[in-house]
Amino acid sequence: MLLTARLQYANTLSRALPARLAGTESLRVHLARRFTTAPPTHDGPPVTETNRAETTLKRFWKTVGVKRQQDGFTVTLDSRPIKTPAGNTLLLPTSKQLAASLIAFEWENQETVLKPHALPMTSIASRAIDFMSDKNTCAELRASLLDYLHTDTICFQNDDPPQLVELQTKYWDPLLDWARKTFDIDLQVSSSILFSSQSEETARKLGEILAKMDPWELAVMERATYTTKSFIISLALIKGHLTAEQAALASQVEVASQIQRWGEVEDSHDVDFHDVRRQLGSAACLL
Repeated sequence: MLLTARLQYANTLSRALPARLAGTESLRVHLARRFTTAPPTHDGPPVTETNRAETTLKRFWKTVGVKRQQDGFTVTLDSRPIKTPAGNTLLLPTSKQLAASLIAFEWENQETVLKPHALPMTSIASRAIDFMSDKNTCAELRASLLDYLHTDTICFQNDDPPQLVELQTKYWDPLLDWARKTFDIDLQVSSSILFSSQSEETARKLGEILAKMDPWELAVMERATYTTKSFIISLALIKGHLTAEQAALASQVEVASQIQRWGEVEDSHDVDFHDVRRQLGSAACLL
């Protein structure tokens, strides 16, 4: 269709120009040859379903499906497998059939205008496939996640106001006890911003746990940590000690305290409430 339009444009242009501009070779032929040459090289990211969707923000597919392959599941748009932003096939292991079904559900429920925030499963699965298989990327991510250990939200507690203290005791103290006993580590808690970091021994032990995580778990750990600002909450989610809802409640202790004291801010607290659960829920479903 595009080629036909270009040829029509060439024909129209050649007829409109003075004959002397055509020269010995018909301008019509010249323009036709110009427009039928090989397409220009593409220097940007691979042209994939996810990149196309992000660019157009419009639904371009009619059907969505899940296809079983020998080595896993793919999600298809009009019978073609979805590819990640880097151009890899979005292939999920056979153990992650639920995740494949949820990804298909995300794409099926995109209507006329695409909503990128409504594709959390697609984005986290793509992250695992595109980046987490690279050893250097994994090493850099593990180092970044360990930095969150030293500024972990639940390790900085206040002794006022009473509403906050009560929530800290309810949600954070049990998590700290669980981590200390489960991983045999010493987690220091401080009420001062001058607190420097956790011990080298604690960081080493938790670093070993990160090193044993597969790409899927690392992708989950990354999203959960960046969402909750807590290494310990995220680790508890991955190990099955917390559900996504419990992790969300633990991560929003300070916000919950503010709401108790001053009330909820419309289009702020309510938006954050759902966004945190969307991020943590998608992470939990990839495990």
